[in-house]
Amino acid sequence: MSQISALPRSVVLALWLQATGASHGLAVRSVTDDDEPHSVVGLPEASALADLVSLFTAGPREVCAVLPSPGDPSGVPAPSAASATEAGECVLVTTSAGSWAVVPRITLFGSELEPGHLVTWEVTPVPPWSTLLAATAGSLTDAERELRTSLMTATDALDALDVGRWRDDAADAIERVRHSTTAGWPVPDLEGRRARVLQLAWRLLSIIDLARVDDGGAVNLWQIDQRSTALREVERTARRAVAAATYADVR
Repeated sequence: MSQISALPRSVVLALWLQATGASHGLAVRSVTDDDEPHSVVGLPEASALADLVSLFTAGPREVCAVLPSPGDPSGVPAPSAASATEAGECVLVTTSAGSWAVVPRITLFGSELEPGHLVTWEVTPVPPWSTLLAATAGSLTDAERELRTSLMTATDALDALDVGRWRDDAADAIERVRHSTTAGWPVPDLEGRRARVLQLAWRLLSIIDLARVDDGGAVNLWQIDQRSTALREVERTARRAVAAATYADVR
């Protein structure tokens, strides 16, 4: 999560699955990017990502991307909660044929200079999930309000602890994230509020990812714990805001 442009594969896939009239080839290329071709398991009708995209965009559907974390399954139904939490991401899909959780399993290969990724999407039947998700993520309006409130709360806590003294490289990276845009995101166009919430949520998650490699000005265990608590609260809110921003009911 160190680059705001590097959206999780589940977010990219969810947004393409809900786009009407989108090219299946463009959707697959956007999700795959520099990876090896993605495979699919658990769905008899699909062995490749193109099959999955074709199957899940054939009619009315509900789609959402969720980013669960340990202790916070973020609305993922029980049959896939553990695997989705381990992966840190998941796509939830409902069509007239049923509901599924789609979890990417990623295997790294190659070197640090030339990394490669093998991705297999594991598809698991799950109970209907939209009610559980709504209770967890809330509405888009709620998500935007909570993001801004959470950001102010965390900023006050971090300022009070004087933890703004980052290593130079971490401070520079955070400034780049703060001033980044969504122009390079490989996703379909989003309407105003959804784009705004997704951008703010992912920007916060990117900053948190960078913040965790540096204790700033915290000088004792209590301050470090207070700082971690503030960051966890922002992360929880931001992860749930991603779900709210990527949910769509396509009819």
